[in-house]
Amino acid sequence: MIQTPEALTVRPMGLEDIPSVRSIDRLSFALPWPESSYQYELNGSRVSHMLVAEADSTARPEVVGYLGFWLIVDEAHISTLAVHPDWRGRGVGRLLLRCGLNHAADCGARLATLEVRRSNQAAIQLYGEFGFAIVGRRPRYYRDNDEDALLMTLDEIRDQADAGGGLDG
Repeated sequence: MIQTPEALTVRPMGLEDIPSVRSIDRLSFALPWPESSYQYELNGSRVSHMLVAEADSTARPEVVGYLGFWLIVDEAHISTLAVHPDWRGRGVGRLLLRCGLNHAADCGARLATLEVRRSNQAAIQLYGEFGFAIVGRRPRYYRDNDEDALLMTLDEIRDQADAGGGLDG
């Protein structure tokens, strides 16, 4: 696990986290995943890796963000990343991305890919800070409004993974 100065812990997601993750998902995305998708990612998929960021400063630890990726051969495809609106701008997304890339590298990933809404400038900037580059566009990718997705790739995941700590299971 990674412990941060702001009392945040990143750890593997468990089934007990699904209600909190779904709540963040609904607050973050126009097309949130159904509960069954999270259950499949945790129990049915051999390629899925799901992490949560948990705030330990409250009386009861609270999930404040999550990240998922699929490991396909040597590629980590980041499938989802979201932070609760109350926790945005406090480094949670950056921490999750750093830990996710570390975990992916530890699992043998050499590169990372993702899609992001063309209008999501905050996410595009964050990914750029980690070395992701825009390599393509998926026209009308998002079903809710036909917005294009930008395809971003990080060619050498280990370069970013080495900059931060790993994730212990």
